[in-house]
Amino acid sequence: MASDVSFVEFVVDQIKTTGNIRFKKMFGDYMVYVNDKPVVLVCDNTAFIKQLDCVKTFLENAEKGRPYNGAKEHYIIDVDDHELLSTVVNELEKVVPIPKPRKRHSRFQLSVE
Repeated sequence: MASDVSFVEFVVDQIKTTGNIRFKKMFGDYMVYVNDKPVVLVCDNTAFIKQLDCVKTFLENAEKGRPYNGAKEHYIIDVDDHELLSTVVNELEKVVPIPKPRKRHSRFQLSVE
């Protein structure tokens, strides 16, 4: 089951004061970016946070789960808790790097002789 865009918009609204927010649809679910850094993965209308040391103290008692088959275990964060969500996102934004742009490869290699 894919996430509803209204749920993603609610998550974005909850963290709107943490920086420049955008989200991108990926395989039916969404990645939420803060200042171009991926910080919240939204799958099946559930918000997932990577298990990083910087947020461990805030989420040590949080439920855990896998956002999709084959994924590492993530924290599941309560998006209704604005203060916690904003705090965690601020901590993540400090340490998560901006993803490097992917090189686009052409399907066909042309050789000029």
